[in-house]
Amino acid sequence: MKIAVMQPYIFPYLGYFKLVSGVSRFVFLDDVNFIKKGWINRNRLLISGEVKYFTVPLSGASQNALICEVPVLNDRVWRRKFEASVVQSYSKAFYFEQVYSLLSSVLFGGHDMIGEMAKDSVLKVADYLSLPVEFVLSSGIYRNQTLKAEKRILDICRKEESSVYLNLDGGRDLYCAASFAANGVELAFVDSRLPAYPQFSLSFEPGLSIIDVLMHNSPSQVLEMLK
Repeated sequence: MKIAVMQPYIFPYLGYFKLVSGVSRFVFLDDVNFIKKGWINRNRLLISGEVKYFTVPLSGASQNALICEVPVLNDRVWRRKFEASVVQSYSKAFYFEQVYSLLSSVLFGGHDMIGEMAKDSVLKVADYLSLPVEFVLSSGIYRNQTLKAEKRILDICRKEESSVYLNLDGGRDLYCAASFAANGVELAFVDSRLPAYPQFSLSFEPGLSIIDVLMHNSPSQVLEMLK
């Protein structure tokens, strides 16, 4: 079995879904420390033609807390403002109605924790694209929080009886192929190149949230990008 392990990100970029599409089981690593100014609760979109961050406000976020322990700010105002900015910037996109509905279902899905909201954003996109992947949460399953970095990943691979561990290309310096091979696991990486597609921008802006990709491309077109 081929698996991947990654923190849950809110509507992550296309490369994240390249990782998702390349495995049969995807593990959300939600019982590690929350990272401020990371991708867990924010990403980028073209707002009024400019690349801008959107952020899910949190309540008492701390890097001493686990991702699964960090609450989302219980306020509908920021959700409505975010929706409004998406409508203003993407209402003329070809697939606006479908993607707007998907976005709203996550924003107003009743999630109290950022880990749950971010996970749901990935699941909803995977379902929209019909990706045949099984998703699991690391919290409460593997009981290996005392292990760090490569040792923890190898422990998850062992418990999942995985033969291949797939990671984003940027993680090449984090892991040792020989260590994985010694444990009977092949270490592999996804192609980091991101294809260009039409946007509401004068020049192509790579690495934006998957929302931007979905607004301008059909599910079948996105699946081709993932290949």
